[in-house]
Amino acid sequence: MDARTSSRKRTRTARTRDAADAFRQEPPEFSRVMFGFLSDSEVEWLKERVEDVLADYGVAILHPDAYERLLAAGAKPGTDANRIRMPRDLIQEAMAATPKSVRLGGKEAGFNIDLPRADRGFIMRTGTGAHGYVNPRDASYRKMDLAAVSEIAAVASALDEVGFIAHPFVHGVPEVTSDIHSFGRLIARTPKHIWMQPYQWENVDYLMRIAAVAAGGEAQLRANPITSCITCSFTPLEFKYMDTHVIMKAGEYGIPLHACSLPSSGGTAPLSVPSMAIMAAAEIVGMTVMAHILAPGTPVIATPLMFTLDMRTGSALQSCVESLQAASMSIQLMKRGWGVIAHTYGSGSDTPDVDHQSMAERALLTQTVALAGADILGGVGQLECATVFSPVQAVLDNEVGAMMRRFIRKPSLDKEALNWDELMQIRTGGHFLDSAHTIATCRDQLSPKVFKRIGRDDYEKSGRRAAFDEAREFALAAIAAAPEQGLLSAEQEREIAALTARADEHIVAAYSGVVSVI
Repeated sequence: MDARTSSRKRTRTARTRDAADAFRQEPPEFSRVMFGFLSDSEVEWLKERVEDVLADYGVAILHPDAYERLLAAGAKPGTDANRIRMPRDLIQEAMAATPKSVRLGGKEAGFNIDLPRADRGFIMRTGTGAHGYVNPRDASYRKMDLAAVSEIAAVASALDEVGFIAHPFVHGVPEVTSDIHSFGRLIARTPKHIWMQPYQWENVDYLMRIAAVAAGGEAQLRANPITSCITCSFTPLEFKYMDTHVIMKAGEYGIPLHACSLPSSGGTAPLSVPSMAIMAAAEIVGMTVMAHILAPGTPVIATPLMFTLDMRTGSALQSCVESLQAASMSIQLMKRGWGVIAHTYGSGSDTPDVDHQSMAERALLTQTVALAGADILGGVGQLECATVFSPVQAVLDNEVGAMMRRFIRKPSLDKEALNWDELMQIRTGGHFLDSAHTIATCRDQLSPKVFKRIGRDDYEKSGRRAAFDEAREFALAAIAAAPEQGLLSAEQEREIAALTARADEHIVAAYSGVVSVI
């Protein structure tokens, strides 16, 4: 190992340790400031509407075995093929039985995430599913590839507000196994928890087996799930074979589920903010009932991801006013209505660049869902309505997240916190610079890592170096310090490579019309 490589490795280790320390250290118990559009009575009213949808109309389940098992558990046939209705008592039983806490494990103990957090705060996660990548070196755009996945892992591993990382869609590999290639690359290059997103049902077993290899075995994966998996509804009110299969496999491997609804107001949901919240909640509660029957005891994280169609262009928007309101309402409904862990976009924008619009939209989104009570704020680094990832934007999002996590901590009003005695005795023309209270509490101030707090003269002398420049430098340093070979052993790497090759052989052949069996 040459001196430069050794130095990079030490830098990477230090950055990762710093991120783990910051993530692990929790402030004293505090009251979380909350704001939302719904009163308690309105939450209860919306809960009743959700139960009306599920009990009186129902959902379509396209997995024959799951359909029969739900009927055997007390569900009722619906009015058309594949549709079932979920009685209210079954809904209430499932929502009561579903765990209200979850462990998202890391490969290192310092990155374990226990939700809800003891400090009543939130964690963040990177954007998922992006097809495009903005190179932090020159801001050029390209299709997402495996090299970009490695860079995402390096940057996200060094960000102390990012609790876990989602794998994107990669090009340059067989399309039908893109998720397997991306997941295998990411899980080998970060000590943090990974969010798994299968693209088709045949891929689920391979993804689970890769996770087991990275964890050290199936027993180790169950004991400390280093991955959690998304299962999605097909809005409106339909569940594909693949996502039902995901629920079953999550129970088999002992990993948590993110029950995800993605209604698009004006398209797959009514052009109404409350109706969008009802649609999302109905699909999430429906998936929770399915998990209760098909994978009992599996933790389920409610994940409403809200979109609104721009009725002028047909484009989906995640950061418009209507989507923000719907995200807030849906989080309030899931948290206050059923007391479940809740996860939604807490960062992201509809613009394709790291620009002024992006920062304004994502700051408003972060504040809106954090104040609504979300446990997980997703979307770090994503642009163009979750289709593009930018490492520089991810660093800036990390800064906004740190500010927001501090913002929702309600300041103490006790006498000591007020420095009341000294306040009542301050002399004319006096100050508090040398106050024992100032000295004792000054280090509790939140200090920015990349945001600038300099005067005009220093700003001009720096060549007008701004937060973007600091964020870019941070991202590039994290990428440079990352180990080229990842964090797993050579044997684990070989096992994952073999599983990926087998998936290509099996699944690509199957989709080419050639019969192949696992």
